[in-house]
Amino acid sequence: MTDLPAHAWALLIAGALVVGLSKTALPGSATLAVVVFAAVLPARSSTAALLVLLIVGDMMALALYRRHADWNTLVRLAPAVAVGIALGALFLALGDDQLVRRGIGAVLLSLVVITLMLRRSPARPSAGRAARIGYGALGGFTTMVANAGGPVMSLYFLAARFDVRAFLGTAAWFFAIVNIAKLPIVAGLGLLSPPVLWIDLLLVPAVIVGGLVGWKLAGRLSQRMFDRVVLTLTAATALYLLVGPA
Repeated sequence: MTDLPAHAWALLIAGALVVGLSKTALPGSATLAVVVFAAVLPARSSTAALLVLLIVGDMMALALYRRHADWNTLVRLAPAVAVGIALGALFLALGDDQLVRRGIGAVLLSLVVITLMLRRSPARPSAGRAARIGYGALGGFTTMVANAGGPVMSLYFLAARFDVRAFLGTAAWFFAIVNIAKLPIVAGLGLLSPPVLWIDLLLVPAVIVGGLVGWKLAGRLSQRMFDRVVLTLTAATALYLLVGPA
């Protein structure tokens, strides 16, 4: 996998930059990195490679927003998230690259549809017990299978009516805990191979640069326009993963 063409490395670097941006300024935009990594690398390997980079981004987010978390929300989400992670680990253990690739495409396309439906609804989504269980389980499953839990949990945190700092702080702790918990599972499945770790080592600087740029640009970008671009690109690539060549 380390013997990749130049255009593939360019895409991976862009994906790593987005990881950093998603952790310090634009929550949920890491879905674009999921799409890029899954399109360039074998599906199972892409999940492992991206996980390590997400943890690097999580450490940057904690350095900036760690004091603003809502711990009651995190504790209440834990059981449903754990169930979702367990189901996702089973899916990864039993599925081959083609199945995981299709699964990632289906997950991402579903997230786009759900997000668009909720945005057009005049009523804001509820953050009650049912929503907590549903979002938590789906977030755990999608983050385990495709590192795509960001959009799911962003919707839940918005439904909980967090202000910006509480949103970023709670998200920072949530994903730091979940991603570190996933690491031994991914290692146990044999996905953290030497080529994957070498790719991560080369891409860590891009995550750091993306995080610093996000920190500087936070609050200065049009979130609405960026969301539209991410949703459009995610939908297009999700369709490619579903119907394109394996």
